[in-house]
Amino acid sequence: MDVAPHAHIGLQTVSWLLDGELLHKDSLGLKGPIGPGVLNLMTAGRGIAHSEETPPRNVGRLMGLQLWVALPEASREIAPAFDQHRALPTLELKGGRATIITGESGGVHSPARTSTPMVGADVSGQPDRRLVLPLAPDFEHALVLLQGDCSLDGQPLSIDTLYYLGSGRREVKLISGTQPARALLLGGTPFGETILMWWNFVARTTEEIITAREDWEAGRRFGEVDAYAGSRLAAPPFLARPVPRR
Repeated sequence: MDVAPHAHIGLQTVSWLLDGELLHKDSLGLKGPIGPGVLNLMTAGRGIAHSEETPPRNVGRLMGLQLWVALPEASREIAPAFDQHRALPTLELKGGRATIITGESGGVHSPARTSTPMVGADVSGQPDRRLVLPLAPDFEHALVLLQGDCSLDGQPLSIDTLYYLGSGRREVKLISGTQPARALLLGGTPFGETILMWWNFVARTTEEIITAREDWEAGRRFGEVDAYAGSRLAAPPFLARPVPRR
């Protein structure tokens, strides 16, 4: 994997590996090597640039995920930041456990910075067991099966498919099969703001996106990833589209 320097605004990137290694470098001059169990959290705020690479010494498989969290109006123009957490809390459950990557679940809080109430949890279930996860009823939730096999509400789940659970639930019951199941639980309060997303930018207006693209192409605002050996990515051509009004 070799993703050259590129720009972000208005979001957080939550990088979480299941297997392999990844190296983050950014325009703040920070580096973040991670492997399984280590969280890289980059807060773009008003603007940051970063690259993502597999270290040359790494061989074999790279498997992981990256979540993008939209920042609310009150914090989307904050200064950029990068945090790494090498130890995260776990919630012990009957039939398994959950690592709390971000937010809170069952009274267990992640140290990762957040701007809205949420949960992101790496859930592991034991074979042929029922696992009950507590949920906040005012959150919307979704579930992604990452490995193994399990069923939800009597329905077998497919790997790498996001299942939207809606809101109002106080718990979710997963039944593991013969293979131990591993799933990602996502949740949060309904966002309540209309956003626009283009390329790596989360904004509110077309004008903000155009300005961010022009700043990146002109070498303004975002800084340079000096530790990266190579050229940065160019922004794609911008094509304006009608924006629905609420």
